[in-house]
Amino acid sequence: MMYVWFIVGVVLTLLGASWLVDGASGIAKRYNVSEFVIGVCIVGIGTSMPELTVSLLGSIRGSAGIAIGNVTGSNMFNTLLILGITAMINPIQFTKANLKLDMHMNTLASIILLAFAYLSISLVPHESPYISRLEGIIFLLLFIGYLILTFRTADKTQEEGEAEAAPKPLWLLIVMVLGGIAALVFGGQLFVDKGCEIARALKVSETVIAITFMACGTSLPELVTCIVAATKKRNQLALGNILGSNVSNILLILGCSSALRPLAVDPVNLEGFIFLVLTAVLLYLSALLPKRRTLTWYKGIVFILIYAVYIYYSVIA
Repeated sequence: MMYVWFIVGVVLTLLGASWLVDGASGIAKRYNVSEFVIGVCIVGIGTSMPELTVSLLGSIRGSAGIAIGNVTGSNMFNTLLILGITAMINPIQFTKANLKLDMHMNTLASIILLAFAYLSISLVPHESPYISRLEGIIFLLLFIGYLILTFRTADKTQEEGEAEAAPKPLWLLIVMVLGGIAALVFGGQLFVDKGCEIARALKVSETVIAITFMACGTSLPELVTCIVAATKKRNQLALGNILGSNVSNILLILGCSSALRPLAVDPVNLEGFIFLVLTAVLLYLSALLPKRRTLTWYKGIVFILIYAVYIYYSVIA
């Protein structure tokens, strides 16, 4: 029966992603808001709800490793695997607006997370590193500031594209967005729960479950949403989804989790923070170095290979 529910979770996630992309794109066109901003503020946060659920439950139950590892693994999955696959389907063009705020924030959030962990080591040398309640509150304040800046610096001009012959009514677009998020969250949770059951039935270690199934499962909404957006040539929506999700994972999710209860950082997660910073810098450089500012298909392959190395190093090595 768990296999049936596993498939149901996948189907719900697929449907939810399609509704969310179509609804968000329709709202963007209606109000002349760029699809990237919609991707960051609606799709990015909406598809991060599974991570929020898992991390908050981990924090409440005193499982800091789950709360932190879920975010670390999800961000690595988002940047390397999801953007890699998306770029292979349809190359991602970086805009000046992307580089102006969101790429900086994606990198800065990862650096601050690493700095907070090492700050706790320097303050209490003989204690394990941790993310304190105060640092969690700082994360939440940064997240609010990030949302405000996103709207203030957004390009209000409508992006080029074919106009819809008969635009959908606003109420239907809102229903599509909310229904898509609900299906993504419920479907993603089913995927995680039943995926973990299957893994345990196959006698896979909990470390493998945490890094692969939990990260993959909670990031499944982002994966499917980006694939659907790429096939529909909505790559700014896909990019906004990933950057918005990454920033939300660190500032919103870890902010809420650590504000609720300080989170101890084990050595594996501390290494994960270093990988996060390196990955964010890699993405930033991939947008800056070429004159075309494009994440091409061959760069996508490189990203996927790096993710494979990360999984090997974290799980097997």
